[in-house]
Amino acid sequence: MIDPADIATAAAWIAEADALVVGAGAGMGVDSGLPDFRGTEGFWRAYPAFCRRGLRFEELANPRWFTRDPATAWGFYGHRLNLYRATSPHEGFAILLSWARAKRHGAFAYTSNVDGHFQRSGFTPDRVVECHGSIHHLQCVAECGQSPWSGHDVQVTVDEAEFLAVAPLPACPSCGGVARPQILMFGDWQWDGQRTAAQEANLHHWLKTVGPGRIVAVELGAGTAIPTVRLFCERLVERRGARLVRINPRECEAPAGQIGMASGALAALRAIDAALEGRAARA
Repeated sequence: MIDPADIATAAAWIAEADALVVGAGAGMGVDSGLPDFRGTEGFWRAYPAFCRRGLRFEELANPRWFTRDPATAWGFYGHRLNLYRATSPHEGFAILLSWARAKRHGAFAYTSNVDGHFQRSGFTPDRVVECHGSIHHLQCVAECGQSPWSGHDVQVTVDEAEFLAVAPLPACPSCGGVARPQILMFGDWQWDGQRTAAQEANLHHWLKTVGPGRIVAVELGAGTAIPTVRLFCERLVERRGARLVRINPRECEAPAGQIGMASGALAALRAIDAALEGRAARA
């Protein structure tokens, strides 16, 4: 159970804020029904065919598969693409957007998720950083000089018994070779990060616009195994004096003076939103 005092304090911080930063990791998608890849067992429950082959998430999320075995590579990423398209973002996204719209400087989302759910929920694309890229954008495996492109019209058919993609596979529009998602993978020296770099430039410009205003960072489902989002939110505390509300069912420890809630994303967001409504009613 979340400490009611933490809920009240988080609501007060958010009510007083000039700007909101949303930091989101993989745990943000769990309440939408997306699989939790935490640990080998969690991944293998979602992908039993890879369990039979003894392949872990860290092994599959590697660009080498797109040259050695593109059917396996797109079996994994094609299934994820189809799943993200078919899954509706949970109510917590709408709660965050409603908070953002009440702020002088609005909000910016910083996420390691590649599903595009912030944009689908109404966050404008120029207020989102996808620090590990996006599954909805593609790049050429052969690095032929083709700039990354939108994959909005890409369709991938996957044999879900074996998680192998069925031809034709996504191809580069210039050279006709195999395409891959514009996602930062493990051991990935080929990732084209120009789109993420442009998003980060937008973020830094926005932070300058906010200036010394009061910022609250709401961090959701960002773990320590890949700590990109956690470190970003902690830097906001250290360098900009932001207040941090860290929401994570397993790893909620927060820096001194900040809030850590041992909760899933949606439950905590609903509780804080109810407290905000209570404040407004009393005002």
